[in-house]
Amino acid sequence: MNKRTIGAEKENIAISYLTQNSMKIVAHNYRNKQGEIDIIGHHQGYLVFVEVKYRKDNRMGNPSEAVDYRKQRIICKVADYYRYCNGIGEFEPIRYDVIAICGEEVTWYQNAFYHIGRK
Repeated sequence: MNKRTIGAEKENIAISYLTQNSMKIVAHNYRNKQGEIDIIGHHQGYLVFVEVKYRKDNRMGNPSEAVDYRKQRIICKVADYYRYCNGIGEFEPIRYDVIAICGEEVTWYQNAFYHIGRK
């Protein structure tokens, strides 16, 4: 399998996991010229932007560690654009989560990082 196929498979696992845990999915693989957000959904009153990371084992660290500051900034920019295009105001509660899949184990990090605004 190539990386794209594996990524799509793991994102589907994440979607299944999130829906089983009460998240309503509203978008998947949302893209614009600045980047991509893997999953967008609603959970416990929040609009949630979810990044999915997979590693076959933890020899290189936890998959969540791959969501570094640079990646967080991109996710926030894409989220801002999504909110703008969908008329979602700045006072709508939002959250940034990470789904880390290591082997077969799925871990959901809610509120994994804070919004990074423009500088």
